[in-house]
Amino acid sequence: MPPRRVRHTVVGLTLTLSFITYLDRVAISTAAPSIRDELHLTPSQLAWAFSAFTIAYALFEIPTGRLGDVYGTRRVLTRIVLWWSAFTALTGAVWSLPSLIVTRFLFGAGEAGAYPNISKTFARWLPQSERGNAHGMMFLGSRLGGALAPPVVVWATALFGWRAAFFVCGVIGLLWAAVWWGWFRDAPEEHPSVSPDELRTIVAGREGQAAEKRWPILFDRNLLVLCLMYFCVIYGLYFYLTWLPTYFEEARGFSAPQAAGLASMVLLTGGVATVVGGQLTDILLRRRGRRVARSIGLVSLPLSGLAFITAAETSSPIFAAVMFAGATAGADIALSAIWGICHDIGEDAAGTVTGVMNTFGNIGGALSPLVVGYMIQGGAPWSAPLVVGGIIYIVGGVLTAFINPNRPLRYAK
Repeated sequence: MPPRRVRHTVVGLTLTLSFITYLDRVAISTAAPSIRDELHLTPSQLAWAFSAFTIAYALFEIPTGRLGDVYGTRRVLTRIVLWWSAFTALTGAVWSLPSLIVTRFLFGAGEAGAYPNISKTFARWLPQSERGNAHGMMFLGSRLGGALAPPVVVWATALFGWRAAFFVCGVIGLLWAAVWWGWFRDAPEEHPSVSPDELRTIVAGREGQAAEKRWPILFDRNLLVLCLMYFCVIYGLYFYLTWLPTYFEEARGFSAPQAAGLASMVLLTGGVATVVGGQLTDILLRRRGRRVARSIGLVSLPLSGLAFITAAETSSPIFAAVMFAGATAGADIALSAIWGICHDIGEDAAGTVTGVMNTFGNIGGALSPLVVGYMIQGGAPWSAPLVVGGIIYIVGGVLTAFINPNRPLRYAK
């Protein structure tokens, strides 16, 4: 009988958590046309509702990531999921633009730190050689959640109205929190099901444990370039998470169910790419070293940008959807390598370093829907904000060339 590998169950739980985060996060984009009609919102007002989540997410990302480094991810992730689940459900109770913005802001504040704490969990539970694939599985969960959200919300809206969909999504998170708190432990040494052989494998693959309680020096050129690159990646992602279903309906003439299906297809393509990218960066790490393994975005992000621009300019609605899928794949195949850099340079302060990087990413995510909303409301064609997004993807690829994953951050004394 093969040895039991508890760390694989940990990866499975984090995949499930990632699935739930995006199920909750993407629900609003699918419900957006119904929310706009009922609350009488303009495109720019809806954009502020989209961005309220991401602004709060960015503001609270670093401190919540740091909490995982200091207090452990069992407690921190349980608190995160309980908080955001409550405000996901409350989104279905809003009655005006201010109530929607406040609720989405508090939702973002609650969810902030989820991914840095998942990444911190990998730093404690997985040898370095397995972290790329684990990050790929984590992001697969997010894309599956984002892909499932549109048809679920369309179905729930048709039967019960859009408000009920948010309540259902909120309840799912509460179930996950109960399982995580009861089963997970912050360190494999504390888990009764971890065998001595598995523990030796995990411990042998760790590095830099002594730095855990100290703050890394954040004003570092290497980290700054990484953060700017991730800003570009997440700027593009948030078009898919916020405006894509509306774009398919208003700019391409698809029905609501068709738009939901196409949006799901785009995110599912990204999910497949995250798994491929996770395995690819692990293989390259073993064969070619960190510099090559973490440089996937140098090629894939410019290709993603070109696909994004092609989607904007083509006259074929179906070909545009295919190009969006290609753009998503180009960006998502690089995600595991990007998050692997945080482990490379941050070592055991992975929660803090990923929190810093994800803060910059979510600043891009906050700006993206606002740029789209104001450009469309100002009379620009839908192609204009898409060309901007494509150029930003290309810039992200160029920045990848200036990141050195072999140079760890210094720590405050």
